[in-house]
Amino acid sequence: MGNEGAVVGEIFRDPWGIPHLRADDANGLAHVQGRVTALDRAWQLEVERHRAQGTSASFLGPEALPWDRFVRRARLSDTARRCWDELERTDPGTAEWVRAYVTGVNEALRSADAPEFTRTGLVPGRWEPWTPLAVWLSTHILFTGFPAKLWREHITSRLGADAVGLFAADGPGTAGSNGWLVAGDRTVTGHAVIAGDPHRFIEDPGVYQQIRLSCPEFDVVGLAVPGVPGIAHFGHTGSVAWAITNAMADYQDLYRERLRRTGAGVEALGPDGTWRRAARHTETIEVAGEEPVEVEVVETDRGPVVIGGPEGLDDGVPEPGGPPPAVALRYPPRVTGDLGFGALLPLLRARRVADVDRAVDRWAEPVNVIMAADTEGGTLHRVAGRVPVRSAANGTRLVPAWEPGYEWRGWHEPPRAGLADGVAVMANQRGPASPLGVEFAPPHRADRITELLSRRHRWSAADMPAIHMDTHLASATPLLTHLTTLGVPPTTPGNPGTPAPRPGATRDAVAEPAAAVGGAVSSDRVGGRAPGVVPEGSSSAGSTAAVGGAGSSGPAGGSGVVPEGSPLAGSTADPDVPAPNGPGATRDAAAELAAAVGGQPADCSGVVPEGSPSAGSTAGADGPVPGGPALSEPAAALRARLAGWDRRMDAGSADAALFAAVRGAVVRRLAAHPAFAGAAVPPPYPEIFRPWLALVPRVGHALEHLLSAEELFGIDRREVVREALEEVAARPPAGTWGDTHRLAPWRALPPTTPYDEPGLSGDHDCVLCTSPVPGLTDLAARGPAARYVWDLARREDSRWVVPLGASGVPGSPHHRDQQPLWLAGDLVPVVTDWAQLTKETDV
Repeated sequence: MGNEGAVVGEIFRDPWGIPHLRADDANGLAHVQGRVTALDRAWQLEVERHRAQGTSASFLGPEALPWDRFVRRARLSDTARRCWDELERTDPGTAEWVRAYVTGVNEALRSADAPEFTRTGLVPGRWEPWTPLAVWLSTHILFTGFPAKLWREHITSRLGADAVGLFAADGPGTAGSNGWLVAGDRTVTGHAVIAGDPHRFIEDPGVYQQIRLSCPEFDVVGLAVPGVPGIAHFGHTGSVAWAITNAMADYQDLYRERLRRTGAGVEALGPDGTWRRAARHTETIEVAGEEPVEVEVVETDRGPVVIGGPEGLDDGVPEPGGPPPAVALRYPPRVTGDLGFGALLPLLRARRVADVDRAVDRWAEPVNVIMAADTEGGTLHRVAGRVPVRSAANGTRLVPAWEPGYEWRGWHEPPRAGLADGVAVMANQRGPASPLGVEFAPPHRADRITELLSRRHRWSAADMPAIHMDTHLASATPLLTHLTTLGVPPTTPGNPGTPAPRPGATRDAVAEPAAAVGGAVSSDRVGGRAPGVVPEGSSSAGSTAAVGGAGSSGPAGGSGVVPEGSPLAGSTADPDVPAPNGPGATRDAAAELAAAVGGQPADCSGVVPEGSPSAGSTAGADGPVPGGPALSEPAAALRARLAGWDRRMDAGSADAALFAAVRGAVVRRLAAHPAFAGAAVPPPYPEIFRPWLALVPRVGHALEHLLSAEELFGIDRREVVREALEEVAARPPAGTWGDTHRLAPWRALPPTTPYDEPGLSGDHDCVLCTSPVPGLTDLAARGPAARYVWDLARREDSRWVVPLGASGVPGSPHHRDQQPLWLAGDLVPVVTDWAQLTKETDV
């Protein structure tokens, strides 16, 4: 590599522009990987370098300032440098490999011609050897959702400790994945298959890079993180394959600090009652179009102070009855100087699951569940990563730094698990990582995948995309259950109640009219792709480009942070005002909806047909007990229609759109209820934490719990649901779910010509996890950031796909060429025959 003009390696491309790289050794291959990444993703690399350093506001403007301020105060760049120094000391071979990658990046960046550089006037900066570590750290620092502890403390102070459990769900700040392993005795080939899809913020360019890395030591295909060498999360070496899901472990702590200024600087009160000197300095953040901003950086023995300081919160708002608030963040790499990069080369060299097992023993963060299988029948299902041993209180709330008992006391042994009936399924639910976490995703995705896999004994790699695309929404049950009993007279000895459904009652009994859904069809699915324009006046209109608009600070590298100013960052709408609906959603449409089921009370009785999705379900004490005011004819018709809905959140489904509209109205009404008034105003913490503290998203994601709880702070949930139903029946959405449930990728800069982003199937709790924020927006900023199927019988029968394409350069033929496949659930073949590839260049 040191000889100018010497050939280091070769770059090939498959028909989808995916790079296949070949070199004589691992270091030469890392050099070529760095180079091709800079060729394909130059703008993305520059954005990630600035975000990792806390300098993105210098060209993105003040919207990026909250992120930069957090990065500076959390000392991410300094931590990356510290981890690099430790890597050089303890693992010089890996350090040399990382350095080779950085050399390749810098070589290609010198001639980068991405159009975004012209638009911004930005010149690509130089990568340092520690920059890949900083990119990895900034991508994952908020991955575990430690700000959820701020929410738990906030909701406890306003509503009491019992409220924490009610809102315990996969919230706005967490990222998840699906993954499943089917052992050879359950496949048609006799060899294992691993499949899944990581759920992250969808970014343009994408957060994963399809790539092949080949040298005499190894030949691996997989999904790389741009800016980081190797293939960390999802890979196939030919004889062994692996994949990960987020373990939902809790490994970062927040400490309340007592700070005071002295003539020499800042001191912090320790658990032994002694005031100790805290490290302190100031840094300057350049902000495009505005004056520079100074940031005071303070670090105690616990960690960097990320909230407040000696004088309290940044805006000077004091908390009553206590010392000025200051909160320090303690996270493992800051303590150990290790980011787990020592696992990356051993993963590439793995031949069997035992090799993967040993490699991930060196994993640090994020804490993941690893699934692996090899060609000899070996399987692996375990947790990997570093979780501290400490008081249980550390996991649930902010703990006082000045009291003993909250220190870290070593590291947990990562749990292991096996397979059940030849299958392992992980979807961020409680599983092997249960002892290491506090909140996990609801079990619906995992349960659904398990159920689907149980329907046949033998599976093939070609069968897996159907599971990827499943749209059944199990979490709809509590709301549908409440709906079924609205306005139904209670059954008493003198009032036997409403008639039973007639024998043979089917979906036809509640077939919708074309006029009610804005289409001339008689089923609840509209063929073809959803229209390309969000209806003017709809709750999502005008917001397709709002996520990641001009100068937005970004989604923390896919970490789960919602960009400030996006439609997902807190609710700006008045929750007392019903959300607007699209054109054609008039009272006449509501009347036609009622006419579709005859407009007769007997037909809208709320009796659930046997076998219906809502049959036999239960809910809280204040519902669904029959009774309450009679429903209007349109509301009764809407209720009957939803009782017959198949609970599939398909883009072409008008019924899914109706359900989502009712759900959103329920969420807004609950969030606006006086019982939640105290929780509606978050504490004045830094902007970066607002997504975790916003009430409407919290209610939206916890709606299943809130509707199923025995009691909810005296709220008459039946009445809330009734009012929401009447609201939507009066102004029903005019189209299908895909009309408003549209992809909303994050971009550091908006495109010069906005893309016609597609309508999506799926929902937050579907296997096809495309996440809206109920009550706030139907847009989906999060979803499958890639899909993969690893076949251990024949690697060339493996498949993969990403939401956009292999290239990050707008206008490239491979910038968005995979999107139609991603939308349809199809995957791209993994090409392994070099003769089928096109050689691009020597490097």
